[in-house]
Amino acid sequence: MNRESRGFSSSDTLVVVDRSRRQRMALIAGVGLIVVVLVAAFLMMRGGKEESAPAPGTQQGQGGGQRPTVTVVVPGRSDVARTVTASGALAARRDQPVGIAGTGGRVTRVLVDAGTWVKAGQALATVDRSVQAQQAAQLAAQVDAARANAALAQSNYERAVALQGRGFVSKAEIDSKRATRDAANAQVRVTQAQLNSTRAEIGRLDVRAPASGLILARNVEVGQIVSPGTGALFRLAEGGEMEMKANLSQQDLVFVKTGMPASVTPIGLDRSFTGRVWQVAPMIDPQSRQGEVRIIVPYDPAIRPGGFAEARIGAGGTTAPLLPQSAVLSDEKGNYVYIVNAKNEVERRPIKIGSVDDNGVTIAEGLSGQESVVLSAGPFLNPGQKVAPKRQAAAR
Repeated sequence: MNRESRGFSSSDTLVVVDRSRRQRMALIAGVGLIVVVLVAAFLMMRGGKEESAPAPGTQQGQGGGQRPTVTVVVPGRSDVARTVTASGALAARRDQPVGIAGTGGRVTRVLVDAGTWVKAGQALATVDRSVQAQQAAQLAAQVDAARANAALAQSNYERAVALQGRGFVSKAEIDSKRATRDAANAQVRVTQAQLNSTRAEIGRLDVRAPASGLILARNVEVGQIVSPGTGALFRLAEGGEMEMKANLSQQDLVFVKTGMPASVTPIGLDRSFTGRVWQVAPMIDPQSRQGEVRIIVPYDPAIRPGGFAEARIGAGGTTAPLLPQSAVLSDEKGNYVYIVNAKNEVERRPIKIGSVDDNGVTIAEGLSGQESVVLSAGPFLNPGQKVAPKRQAAAR
C-alpha cells in the first residue's frame, strides 16, 4: 500500500463524506416524489369524472357552470270567487237589559230563568207591594168621600136654584153653592188621579219583558232589595236573534256589503251556520285599523253569546292569478314569489294575497299572470341565480 502524506495549510478545509448517509437521503427523496405524483394523478381522475357527470337536477351551462332545474308555471288569470275570512265574538243582535221600573222593594217571586223564552209584557219577577196596596185602598176611600161631597154639593145647588125663583135665595148664595159644587167635583178628579197613579205604580212593581225573546241572564233572587239604581235584573235577546261581530282589515272591508251571505263556524263545533251581513261599520278604528262587520245568525242552542267564531263572507268574484300555496313565500318584508325572466334568471316579486282556499292562493297585486312563477324550491334560490326552467301547465 502506498500512502501519500501531504501537509495541510491553515487555509485548507477538511471535508469528511459519509457515503452510506448520502444513499439514504437519495432513497427518501425518491419515495416522496412518487407519492406526490400518485396524489396528483388521483385528483385529476376524480375531477374529470365530476365534470363528465353533472349532479341530478342540474344542467351543464356555458363556461362549465351548473344550473338547477326548477318547475315554473304561467298562471294566467282565473275567475275566482272572493271569500273574506274573519273572526270575532258571538252576541245577541239586540241585547236588552231589563230592570225595575218602579220605586222598588223586596223581590217576592222570580218567574223565569236564563234560557227561557218569554212574550212581550210577560211578568219576569214581582216585588212586595203591601205598602202600595194600603195606599191604594186609602185613596179609593178618599175618592168615595169626594164623590159623596160632590153629590151633596150638587143637591144643595139645585135646591138653591129652585128657591131663587120664589125669592127666598139671593143671587150671591146661588153663586156660592155653584162654587162649592164645582170644587167638590174637582176634588173627586184629584183623588181619582191619585188612586190611578198608585195603581200604576203597583203595576210597575212587576218586572216585565219589553219584547218577545230569549232570557240570556238572570241577576236577581227572591228576597233581594231592588231599586231603579240596582241595574239590570235580566238580559233579553230580542226575538232570540244572534250575531257575530267580525273584525276586518281596511282592505277587506272594501269588498263587504250589506246583505252578503256568510258562513259562521263557532269555535269547537264541526258545523257552520248560514247568516248574512246586516251592518258594515261606517268608520275604521284608528287604533287597530280594522272595521266591524255584523253578521246576523238565526237562533240555535249551539250559538252561545260571548263565544268566539270564524266567518267566511262571500264577497263576489274577481279575475286574478291563482297559484298553489307552495309557490308563495313570506319573510319579514312580506309575501313574495320567485319568477324566471327571459334570461333564465331568478327574480323576487313582492305580491299581495287575496283569498286562500283549497284551490290555491289568489294574487291580488304583484302579478299580471304572464310571468313564469317558480312552483317550489323557492327557499333554495337566490335573486339573480341562473336556472333551467321546466314549464308545467297551470291548473284550472
